[in-house]
Amino acid sequence: MAGETAAKRLKTAPLIGTHNGHFHADEALAVYMLRLLPKYTDSPLVRTRDRSVLDTCDIVVDVGDVYDHSNNRFDHHQRTFTDVFPDRLTRLSSAGLVYKHFGKAVIAQHAKLPIDHADVEIVYQKLYDDFIEAVDANDNGINAYDSGELKAAGIQKKFNEFGVTLASLVRDLNQEDPLTPNITRATPENPQAEEDYRFSEASSLMGKAFLRRLHGMVTVWLPARAIVEEAFKNRTQNDSSGRILVLPKAGIPWANHLYNFEEEASLPEEEKILYVLYPEKEDLDSRWRIQAVAKESGSFENRKSLPETWRGNRDTDLDNIIGDDVEDGAVFVHASGFIGGHRTELGARAMASKALAS
Repeated sequence: MAGETAAKRLKTAPLIGTHNGHFHADEALAVYMLRLLPKYTDSPLVRTRDRSVLDTCDIVVDVGDVYDHSNNRFDHHQRTFTDVFPDRLTRLSSAGLVYKHFGKAVIAQHAKLPIDHADVEIVYQKLYDDFIEAVDANDNGINAYDSGELKAAGIQKKFNEFGVTLASLVRDLNQEDPLTPNITRATPENPQAEEDYRFSEASSLMGKAFLRRLHGMVTVWLPARAIVEEAFKNRTQNDSSGRILVLPKAGIPWANHLYNFEEEASLPEEEKILYVLYPEKEDLDSRWRIQAVAKESGSFENRKSLPETWRGNRDTDLDNIIGDDVEDGAVFVHASGFIGGHRTELGARAMASKALAS
């Protein structure tokens, strides 16, 4: 058996156990997250449903019908299981369970921060919302919206949003590789070798996507929080209404931070930010962008789009339409009105003020 072979091959490193057979995104990610920790970096993986073999493992995920953190057992399939991430509603999968108990350690290690640092907690919550929860929901068959309520409201899908997802790509890895058909790693001594290889590919796929999101949050998203907070505090210096936010640098992921700061400040709708200005590049002579703030995260509807008469126009034509109270140098306004540009910061500020008054 593949599990027994692995157990005999390396006895010094703690074994990680999960089930064999058809695999899913949640245990693929759970195993990868564990291997990010020093204790399990060199751990071999045992894929079996043989309880006597699983009992030899230091930690077991997604199999065994037991959730017991004190004994490193993290299954979620038992009928009595109802656990969720703190202050959330989605039932956890094996990925969510591993993240719940080991996520802060993974984040602290990557960010090179103490595990009790405030920034670790911020990323811990954000990464669950932005990545892990979707994996939990997918494995537990939970939709983002109640299909019955959508049908009753007469709302129909415009396309299949599940056509290409990480979970669907993992599911496809259970099948034969079309680029190498009829080639298998299975042998009479290890008939599970091909399946174990495919699982390792799935674990790598999920893990690298997770790491990219984690790295982006630590190196870009988290530092951006302080920049957006400062700009938010100084918003009335840009416009007396306080509804224009000016960022000092290019490439700042501002939207989520802005929504959070507005909520923390309990801003009423009539005081929320409508436009965000920022340079396109770090160059001193960089062009500037003016972007309308979406009604909510992920929405394509804006709180106040740029004026309809500006949309779809460029350069001199756009300058003529905007008028003399904005210096020449307008670059473009997107046809949908969500974003525009000007050659100078002062021009972008004037465009925002005029759009605000329109």
